[in-house]
Amino acid sequence: MRTAVLLGFRLRQEVLEWSGAWWFLLTLVVQAVVAPLIGLFVWSAVYPDNSAIGRYYVAVILVTLMTESFEQHTFSERIYDGTLSHELLRPQPVVLGVIGSNLAIRAWLTFLGAPIVVLTGVALRTGFEWRSLVASVPYIVLAAVLVFLWTFMLSLTAFWTNRVHAVVGFGSQLIFLFGGTAAPIGFLPDTWRRVAEVLPFYGMNGLPAEIAAGTRDGGSLLYQVVWVVVLAAAVWALWRAGVRRYTAVGS
Repeated sequence: MRTAVLLGFRLRQEVLEWSGAWWFLLTLVVQAVVAPLIGLFVWSAVYPDNSAIGRYYVAVILVTLMTESFEQHTFSERIYDGTLSHELLRPQPVVLGVIGSNLAIRAWLTFLGAPIVVLTGVALRTGFEWRSLVASVPYIVLAAVLVFLWTFMLSLTAFWTNRVHAVVGFGSQLIFLFGGTAAPIGFLPDTWRRVAEVLPFYGMNGLPAEIAAGTRDGGSLLYQVVWVVVLAAAVWALWRAGVRRYTAVGS
């Protein structure tokens, strides 16, 4: 109960703090929607009569806005400038602040990016069934957790390297290539499609987008849950090792 109260307080604080960064948040929105829009233009040109492509990529834009993570900025920079030491001394888990920042940024991105989603959908004359949108909710929630854990895990490499932005950037490219943004998973060659469906990246983007768009009737939530457990274990292990190293050098 106390953890939930602290998280709620931190979330409100972060939402208010980010409310003054409109222009920066808009740049994050643009950054988030560019890749799905490129995929939309490319595959719509290849398959001009396939209306499902437009509906799928509108869903991808929405999922991307709701699941973006920036822990390489909100967390890793605290390691580099030493302010993580203050976080470690507080009588609360450091991860609460990380989660609070994450949820606040996602809320603002979804709010500011909603007009782009609506305009794109109207321009393409795409329609969504409410049953598909409702069915996609648990998949989107798990996708948000997966993206957070993946980005946070890569951001923890800041304990060992000063090139964390390159590391996270590489991780984002994996999501782009195997998550269903560069191309819908069904369009990939059979071998690559089977590989993509096993990796966690499909559960971060393509799977929830397909459910929301109605191009897939359902999927296994267990697949996403298993990867949540795996990535959470990896984050826990890296956090313990990283904090030991951080405190050992006198920070």
